[in-house]
Amino acid sequence: MTELLKTRASTHKSHRSDSRTRRRWKRLVARMSVLSLLVAAGAIGDPSAAVTAQTATCSGTTAVARSTTETGLIADCDALLGAKATLDPGGELNWATTLAMAGWDGVTLAASPARVRTLDLDSHSLTGTIPTELGDLTALTRLDLSENALSGSIPTELGDLTNLTWLDLSGNGLSGSIPTELGDLTNLTVLDLDGNRLSGSIPTELGDLTNLTRLLLYGNGLSGSIPTELGDLTNLTRLDLEGNELSGSIPTELGDLTNLTVLYLEGNELSGSIPTELGDLTNLIDLRLGGNGLSGSIPTELGDLTNLLDLYLYGNGLSGSIPTELGDLTNLTVLDLHGNGLSGSIPTELGDLTNLTSLWLHNNELSGSIPTELGDLTNLIDLRLDGNGLSGSIPVELGDLTNLTRLYLYGNGLSGSIPTE
Repeated sequence: MTELLKTRASTHKSHRSDSRTRRRWKRLVARMSVLSLLVAAGAIGDPSAAVTAQTATCSGTTAVARSTTETGLIADCDALLGAKATLDPGGELNWATTLAMAGWDGVTLAASPARVRTLDLDSHSLTGTIPTELGDLTALTRLDLSENALSGSIPTELGDLTNLTWLDLSGNGLSGSIPTELGDLTNLTVLDLDGNRLSGSIPTELGDLTNLTRLLLYGNGLSGSIPTELGDLTNLTRLDLEGNELSGSIPTELGDLTNLTVLYLEGNELSGSIPTELGDLTNLIDLRLGGNGLSGSIPTELGDLTNLLDLYLYGNGLSGSIPTELGDLTNLTVLDLHGNGLSGSIPTELGDLTNLTSLWLHNNELSGSIPTELGDLTNLIDLRLDGNGLSGSIPVELGDLTNLTRLYLYGNGLSGSIPTE
């Protein structure tokens, strides 16, 4: 069995290597096709001179000082100049053969012989598309094109940048699907594609990026289920898939991501129950599952997440009672359970959550009286219990909540007088 797994892994790597080779040949063939057309039209008399013009425009120029020894840097220079018109049709970038590459916008050179190591062009008013030529920058470790106005799809050629540790394309207008080839970038620690118009499913190949610490895909139009393979990303500290159109259940495999501090799945179309395995994520400080179609009860295991600061489960179809174990989350500042079908009484144990600033239990089916223990939550600024079936009198202890700016109790069956306190 071990030999079979090794053979499969070797075949998988060989297939990916072949794919990268084919993509590079396609780009070379495309360039040669352009040259052939120019020669046939008589625009170029000497084909060898044309090859030099197309593939070595930076050689012998100010851009690359030691052009005889820095062949890799010449290739990087040619790739960037070939990409400029596509990436920057507005002419914002200063890239030119008359300027040393060390002074080019967003370009950082490193190592000897020098190569382009980072390309940081965030917030540079770029309005084009992402050029395929960027896939030729094989020494690149960081690519940041965030917060521009780029459109079009993510080129599959970016999957050739196997030295990348950081890829940030967030805050653009990119469309189309996430290329499966990004699964080849096994050195990535950060993949940020948030705030675009990406569609289709999340590639299972992203589960191969086992060095990832942050995977940010929020605010797109991604659909389909959450791949169980994401449970292999055990170095993740932040997983943000909110604001998409993801459906199906929350994979139990996410409970293996024990380094997570932030898990955002809110604002999707997820269904089924909340996995009890999420209670294993004891490093979580922020858990947001609101605005989905989740059902069933709130797992008591969530009471084990004692580092939580924020818990958002609003706007689902959750039922049953509020677990008393939530009273163990003594670091909580926000507890939002509103807009579900929760029933039973408000646990007195919630009075132990003395760091709470917001407690939202409105629009459920809660009954019984308001616990006097809520008067111990002296840091509360927002308390909403409206839209339930609460009864009895308003506790005078609520008068101790001197930091309150909002208190909503309407839409219940409360009786008695309004406390003067």
